[in-house]
Amino acid sequence: MILCCGEALIDMIPSPTDAGRDGFVPHSGGAIFNTAVALGRLGVQTGMLSGVSTDIFGHQLARDLRASHVDTSHLVRSRRHTTLAFVQLADGHATYTFFDDNSAGRMLAPEDMPALAQEVSALYFGGISLASEPGADAYAALAAQEAGDRAMMLDPNIRASFIEDIQRYRARLDAMIAQADIVKVSDEDLNWIYPGTEALADKVARVREAGPSVVILTRGGEGATAWLSDGTEVSAPSRKVAVVDTVGAGDTFNAGVLARLSELGLLTKAALSDIAPEAMQDALSFGASVAAVTVSRAGANPPWRREL
Repeated sequence: MILCCGEALIDMIPSPTDAGRDGFVPHSGGAIFNTAVALGRLGVQTGMLSGVSTDIFGHQLARDLRASHVDTSHLVRSRRHTTLAFVQLADGHATYTFFDDNSAGRMLAPEDMPALAQEVSALYFGGISLASEPGADAYAALAAQEAGDRAMMLDPNIRASFIEDIQRYRARLDAMIAQADIVKVSDEDLNWIYPGTEALADKVARVREAGPSVVILTRGGEGATAWLSDGTEVSAPSRKVAVVDTVGAGDTFNAGVLARLSELGLLTKAALSDIAPEAMQDALSFGASVAAVTVSRAGANPPWRREL
């Protein structure tokens, strides 16, 4: 089982009403939630570990996970409220107002973390859950405890507005990069981690030196490139489709990569340290195929396997 560890929240999306003013429709979301749903729809044994409320929105999140065949036995339920992200759209640009203080997800503590089931073979971390304290420290502690025995993928998916203490966040991120077997970064992530005028390839080299076996760099429509442990570089182009929006594109790309590696029997620490270039390129290409379907329709709506 691939266990996705991180945020599950509600996006409140504006929608016209009969009264002429916009109302808000609750949509389940969050970067880690999206990846879990995408993996479940691709037919991979998947679970979700997150702090989830027992309120009406928490029930919606759990229901939507189960509907996409995601195991919910690792959810940490509490009576705290669900994180809400109210979306405002102007000229196609989205801005967010978050209500996250004292939420079920944010207030996770290390002692709240459940014992992981024996079938959990790989862990996936990332998103705003690594920036929102104190829960961020709980996820970091889980990674430190489990990454020695289980394969681990990390996608920082950095949202600077969530980072309250940059020094603490950088220390947490540095530790998790060193523990991970796969680190996926966008060009924006990489430029935040290593500000300055260095070339992207030089910044990738700095990530590789920290310890991961595979580093993946995504550049939107320019595709993705992976660097393997021996320095081999492989790339895959993005798929050309009519783009409706890019919500959830990176999350579903990650799911496609993890799904293909799992299907090939390569989602282990040993296999990733010595993965063949052809296998990695196959995984990148599959990730691009999954993401292409997501961007061709509105919202974070990952494809089912039968749609590929």
